[in-house]
Amino acid sequence: MGIMSFLRERMGKILAGVIGLALFAFIVGEVVQSGGAFFRGDVNNIGQVNGENIPYVKFSERLEQSTQQFKQQSGQSLTPQITNYIQETTWNQFLTELLLNKEINKLGLIVGPDERQAMISGNNPDPQIQRQFVGADGQYDKTKRDQFLNYLQSPKVDPTQLKAWADFVIQLEEAKKQQKYMALVTNGLYVNSLDAQDDYIAKNKLANFKYTVLNYASIPDANVKLTDADYSTYYNEHKSEFKNPQELRSFEYVSFNAAPSTADTAAVKAQVDKLVTDFKATNNDSLFVQINSETKAQLAYMKKGQLEPRLDSVMFSADKGFIYGPYLSNGSFKVAKLVDAKIGPDSVKARHILLNPTTEGGVDRAVAKADSLKKLIAAGRPFAELAKNFSVDKVANEKGGDLGTYGRNTMDPVFEAATFDAKVGDIKVVTTQFGVHIVQILDQKGSSKVVKVAVVDKPLLPSTKTTAAVYAKAQAFLSSLTPENFDAQAKKAGLTIKNAEDVNATAASALGLDNAREVVKWAFKSEKGTFSDQVFSVGDQYVVARVSAIKPKGVLPLDVVKKQIEPMVRIQVKGKQLTDKLQAALNGASGIDQVAQKAGSTVVPLQNIVFANPVIPGATAEYKVIGTVFGSQPNKLSKPVAGQQGVYVFTLDSFTNPAQLTNNVREKQQIGQALAQRSQGQVLDALKDKANVKDNRAKFL
Repeated sequence: MGIMSFLRERMGKILAGVIGLALFAFIVGEVVQSGGAFFRGDVNNIGQVNGENIPYVKFSERLEQSTQQFKQQSGQSLTPQITNYIQETTWNQFLTELLLNKEINKLGLIVGPDERQAMISGNNPDPQIQRQFVGADGQYDKTKRDQFLNYLQSPKVDPTQLKAWADFVIQLEEAKKQQKYMALVTNGLYVNSLDAQDDYIAKNKLANFKYTVLNYASIPDANVKLTDADYSTYYNEHKSEFKNPQELRSFEYVSFNAAPSTADTAAVKAQVDKLVTDFKATNNDSLFVQINSETKAQLAYMKKGQLEPRLDSVMFSADKGFIYGPYLSNGSFKVAKLVDAKIGPDSVKARHILLNPTTEGGVDRAVAKADSLKKLIAAGRPFAELAKNFSVDKVANEKGGDLGTYGRNTMDPVFEAATFDAKVGDIKVVTTQFGVHIVQILDQKGSSKVVKVAVVDKPLLPSTKTTAAVYAKAQAFLSSLTPENFDAQAKKAGLTIKNAEDVNATAASALGLDNAREVVKWAFKSEKGTFSDQVFSVGDQYVVARVSAIKPKGVLPLDVVKKQIEPMVRIQVKGKQLTDKLQAALNGASGIDQVAQKAGSTVVPLQNIVFANPVIPGATAEYKVIGTVFGSQPNKLSKPVAGQQGVYVFTLDSFTNPAQLTNNVREKQQIGQALAQRSQGQVLDALKDKANVKDNRAKFL
């Protein structure tokens, strides 16, 4: 009975414990399968800096902002390389902010209320504020700023705008704190009189000397046998140079070309050939292009030099309806038709009022309103006044709706056609993808022949039959592989093995592969010597790869860098041999001429060499040699000095000292400016080197 009572009393706790253990076991199992991401939080964080997480969501938001900003500013399409650049830049922004903020918080740097107010609405506001509020003359407009600040205080303020402004102010404050931190660093730099004196002497003191040299190239590489001791000696002397800031991997690969075959080329050309007759006969060239062309470009008038070269050379002297092609251009078969030719202006100056159909209740209502505004303008109402009151183009409104002067192919095609075909003074209502415009032509300049050319293109792509056959070859090669026979099978198949060396985990491309992201991701999940478990499709290539080297983060061991340092080790061994040869020539020699004669070399005189520019004319920069020269006494034979090109012996003839430095202010300023310019980058490098940075980007990107 006592046991039963105990169990009844404790049953709830026992059941809770059993369930808890079961849940724990389940979680542990999931963690093991997912590599421990549950406890580490890596599943949601793209990185970590000194224990502070960088959430993937936050990184992704800023990456999207940076990407959109790049598109707007450059107008370029995104390539894998550009995408990788934007990702790297965004990552470095996060690192910089987290590293600097930690130091800023340590120092207690803040932006107080008065300072914040001065940055926004003071007499000399922050440059970012000045760029936000620009008048019609392109200069900072205080009135516009004040109007906006008053709007933020009004009940009608848009919550979205209010939030965006709050975020903007936070960014201003963060940037200001970073400026303060950097100011502390740069203001702490000090250049003393001795620094100025040394810099002056280095730039102005002249050395006159003679030298003889035995070049490393004088010993054939085949005559130098490198030992393990040679490698170890060089490695230990240069160990600090082999610090790897991030893990790198190398992979070898073979590729199977899946470019279009001769049959594919003939088939695509035949498709275009069949279109020529119908293209010539059609009365609706624009519709024909939309239906039959891969590129759905709207037809527009072009002036000389705006067409691709082969069309530019024939269309301006051809008759309307002329057909050119088919021809192969930029990976597509094309056929072109001259739709029209005429004389027209080179540029137009116009102004407009833009109505948004969505807020006006539809396109029809927007057009009706535009017609009403057009009548008001014709009746004498100021265009600028109506633009200010009705147009949604706030940028143009600052100039009374003025769009400035623009050339052909710079505006929306429909808008452009309407304004180039009109006469000066005309007022037109035009509907484009941006809305409904009331546009007035202010001026037209120039006069030249323009042509409207319709182009139908069909991309030259490999057929399914071609890609299937090439893929089958790649798959057969993959099936034949074992861990030991990659090289042999490649040689048997007549394939060239290419080596993509030192690829980082976020790389988008590699040697010969423009879009190698999937291959890189695989390589960073695989062990050295492992070949891929699939055939990768990269552009018009099918790729099979093998991981050839792994360079972990940190100081790389000798076996990893052995191949890399082999040329330097060979030079060091040659240097020892040449040093011994010159040392023997020095024994009993009374001058540089005797040394050269005994060593089988020649003597070269040099005049007016400065320490700050340690270049031997006709050779290369020889820092060690020139440094040794400036530390020598005249008329004494030097010991052998191993330089960049070979081993040197020299004798200093004389120094020519500059005039005494009486005013070192300019030298101090120059050195100080150089230090200040380098300081920001060096501070960030030092903080990054000291920080504990965990980079998980390869798992997400």
